[in-house]
Amino acid sequence: MRVTTDFWVSALVRRVFAANGFAAVSRKGAAEAGTVLLVRRDRFGDAWLYVPAAQADYDEDRPSERMFAQVLHTQDEDEIQARITRELRFDSDLWIVELELDEAQLRELVSLTTP
Repeated sequence: MRVTTDFWVSALVRRVFAANGFAAVSRKGAAEAGTVLLVRRDRFGDAWLYVPAAQADYDEDRPSERMFAQVLHTQDEDEIQARITRELRFDSDLWIVELELDEAQLRELVSLTTP
């Protein structure tokens, strides 16, 4: 059974802070089953956008675990915003969670796959 998006995002934010990172919800979507986009930033101005992984990437042993795939790595904030705007056209119930932590820390908190 999958937990609600609201609960999952709240838990992620708490876990990021516990890992000495920073997290902020910049947009709230549907509380029950909204899609989550992750924007990870570093102190050098790089940003990465992660979207839910394709269904084919899910592990049969843990089918309810949320998985994410990196779709963008850039220093151009407009590029990140353009991709988010495009995603919002398809799904207005998106959650956007901004994170400041390194990739190794993120991998400890969420499942990442290569697109």
